Amino acid sequence: MAPPWLEPRTAYIHVPFCGHHCGYCDFAVTAGQDFLIELYLDALEIELQSLATPRPVESLFIGGGTPTYLNPDQLGRLLESIRRWLPPQSGTADKLEYSIESTPESLDEEKTSLLASFGVSRISVGVQSFRAQRLSALDRRHGVEHISRAIEAVRHQRLDLSLDLIFAAPGATLDEWQSDLKAAVGFNPDHLSTYGLTYEKGTPIWKDRASGRVRPVTEDVELAMYEAAIVGLTESGYEQYEISNFARPGKRCRHNERYWANEAYYGFGVGAARYVRGVRELNVRNTNDYVKRILGGESPTFQSETLPPRDRAVETMAVQLRRCDGIERSAFRIQTEYELDELIGKKLPSLVSEGLITDDGHRIRLTRRGLCVADGIIESLMAAAG
Repeated sequence: MAPPWLEPRTAYIHVPFCGHHCGYCDFAVTAGQDFLIELYLDALEIELQSLATPRPVESLFIGGGTPTYLNPDQLGRLLESIRRWLPPQSGTADKLEYSIESTPESLDEEKTSLLASFGVSRISVGVQSFRAQRLSALDRRHGVEHISRAIEAVRHQRLDLSLDLIFAAPGATLDEWQSDLKAAVGFNPDHLSTYGLTYEKGTPIWKDRASGRVRPVTEDVELAMYEAAIVGLTESGYEQYEISNFARPGKRCRHNERYWANEAYYGFGVGAARYVRGVRELNVRNTNDYVKRILGGESPTFQSETLPPRDRAVETMAVQLRRCDGIERSAFRIQTEYELDELIGKKLPSLVSEGLITDDGHRIRLTRRGLCVADGIIESLMAAAG
């Protein structure tokens, strides 16, 4: 079998439908067009059939959108298609990491039971905040009262629980954020993701900021919130293993670790990306276009790119440095056929002297200070690599 950076061991399936399109969201989302759901499932089945034969995988991730917005019959149909074309690798059915994204208001006992019956092992719930005022600022549909019910449904099926939180929402304070972290830890999730709010161009919240209707928190407050997450979650027994992700021991998201290793992956659905044998492809982002293309016998792909070997190596460096484990030189050489120091060696000493990166000769890692300015460091290293 080809190595995992060429031949996928993992797959992502995108379900765009939501009950509401949140004002900060820039993902491929479809709201208010439920009449498309059955047609979309038809199209997704056809795209999966393009594999020609079932492709066994080690991890699956259904994202969105809100996959659990589908009703139980629709959700069952989706899960059946995935099981047919993306089965667990031989002998690993009980070890398959099978994740799905959800929102508190879209999850109940019936759906979690259905998910468990198809082998889903992990549910990521988009809580974002435990404060009604912040949920309103983020244009979320769910209320605080939905959160505990959703978590209880996940726990009842003995599935792994991941919670997503957003910090630096308009009007947020450091004390509020620390309260959110404490509330999240109180539910004892297996995994936590903490993301600073980004104002994506063209989204309603971006327009509100541009017009002055919304004022973002200051950079100093946002940095303090991020550092509070690192300190608070670490003290609560969570391991930070990527810039925005924390897990109990043994509960890292293996699926996302494939992305951060810059390994290959399948991708299906509107807006989905895939990376197979060095070729990156991206599907159209409009759900109507996706359905029309596939049901009309056309490919949903609108962008394809094969990076030259050096560019792939630079990209691998940039992605892998997000991991708290950093980049191990010998593994990097095997994967990319490039020496790490050949690409960025001239820049490393200054970053080490500034306390932003550690280098023990075998592996480089971002320090805690480096994690706080990771994007800038990675950009500077990519520029140095040329």
